[in-house]
Amino acid sequence: MSAAASNLPPLSLSILGVEPLDEFIREVADFVHHMISTRPEQLGGNVELEARIGVIKDKHSGQRSQLPVLVETILNPEYADVRFESNMSIAQHRHYNTLLNNLMTSSLQPGHLSTPLQYTHQYLVDNFYASDNPRDRERIRVTRDEKSGAVIECMKKMRLADLNVYSPKRGADWRISVSLEIPVPPPSGPPTHTRRKDRLRYTHEEFVIDLTQVTSTTGPSAPPEVLHELELEVARPELLLVAAAKRSDPNVSEHERSAFDELIRAFVNNARILVRNSGDSGWH
Repeated sequence: MSAAASNLPPLSLSILGVEPLDEFIREVADFVHHMISTRPEQLGGNVELEARIGVIKDKHSGQRSQLPVLVETILNPEYADVRFESNMSIAQHRHYNTLLNNLMTSSLQPGHLSTPLQYTHQYLVDNFYASDNPRDRERIRVTRDEKSGAVIECMKKMRLADLNVYSPKRGADWRISVSLEIPVPPPSGPPTHTRRKDRLRYTHEEFVIDLTQVTSTTGPSAPPEVLHELELEVARPELLLVAAAKRSDPNVSEHERSAFDELIRAFVNNARILVRNSGDSGWH
């Protein structure tokens, strides 16, 4: 074979000269935008966008789902045969702790391709209370700093919708959730249950990654349950709302109109990086 025949010439992105739209990211962006646009604004509160790392399990067998797809796939929200679990083993928790600590260290070195990560270690206590309204399914959560006892927030979290993402080539799946966090007055009476959170928080640009060991107790005689969780969250809810409002506004620049989709693209990319570095085992 001649050298000319073996050299690949420069190729166009497509027959139209552009790269086709990434349907996955567009689906996530449309889902999040729809949930923001149709939220009950009269309730107020902040919009929370998060991705939790875990596994999608078959409801009947209790095992990780085996779906007939080869690559990462968004499941139809109406597919009711699965459930999502965000608990991981302590070995997987250590794996992510090491991975994120090493990434933070390398991000501080000159010439690193990304901006530096920041790190905090938090010790928090969540007390949960039943709402005064018997029709209200959402519980009130009071979060305090474990050392000082200072109240950090008192709120009611209302889940709006979820998208499950199945990753057959990886050791973990993930779930995207949109919720409302509504500030409420401090409740009275004893809590229904308590969670202690030993949390390692990594902040990078517009995102927060929380690696948390949760110890949950439901009563003085009940044995505590220990869970290990990893979640990614958009750090500034107000930025998410402003970007969403400008997405289809013809009176703003193209840069402002595209900011929402760019934010979602980076959010999805970060979730994918975490899932693809989950390792092959350690999930329940």
